Amino acid sequence: MSNLSGQIALVTAAGQGIGRAVAERLMADGAEVHASDMNGAALEGAGFASSTAVDATDAAAVAAWIAPFDRIDTLVHAVGYVHQGTIEECSPADWRRSMSITLDSAYVVIAACVGRMRAHGGSVTTIASVASSTKGFPKRAAYGAAKGGVIGLTKACAADYLAERIRFNAVCPGTVDSPSLRERIGDLAQTMGSVEAAEKWFLDRQPAGRLGTPEEIAGMCAFLASHDARFITGQTINVDGGITI
Repeated sequence: MSNLSGQIALVTAAGQGIGRAVAERLMADGAEVHASDMNGAALEGAGFASSTAVDATDAAAVAAWIAPFDRIDTLVHAVGYVHQGTIEECSPADWRRSMSITLDSAYVVIAACVGRMRAHGGSVTTIASVASSTKGFPKRAAYGAAKGGVIGLTKACAADYLAERIRFNAVCPGTVDSPSLRERIGDLAQTMGSVEAAEKWFLDRQPAGRLGTPEEIAGMCAFLASHDARFITGQTINVDGGITI
């Protein structure tokens, strides 16, 4: 467990999946966690210091969310959207939605929060993906491009704010068993003929022979927020069950 006692931590997309696991882990490690999600009802009863319905692509909504915080020690940005398809299967509307939800939201949230870290330093972790500039995957044209952009933004910010002791790192999961994945399995099953075939398609991408868990991604995010990671910045950290060996 990391010691995050005294930290004020903000987590986006904390209603389910990786974002939820991250928020719960940071709270368990002692941080004061303020969670947001597009679906505010998904945060009810979670026990966070505050829970707010926020569209992370809306700069005004994000600004209103963070307005009460004079200090932010940790930000984990977990917002993303997975479009399944080749470039020919990706309409202009699909492309724009992918970029807006995944990449534009990272710009909006980081730009809003970084000023509240300048005086004392802090940690920003983006949830990217090995499906990005790291590795190409079938039917991930828009998603890979958007997550590649998240990695590029994260590294650029790491360079810009190094002197101000604000660390930026991207955690890149492999295939993680989450509600989002289950939705994609359901969609893929319609074209592959069965849920079992769709599950196998995803599982076959994992050299470890199993899917990752949200809690495994959360553990890395908690480490990056901790004092033990104070010399780590500008990194893409693959938590992927061997995909990138």
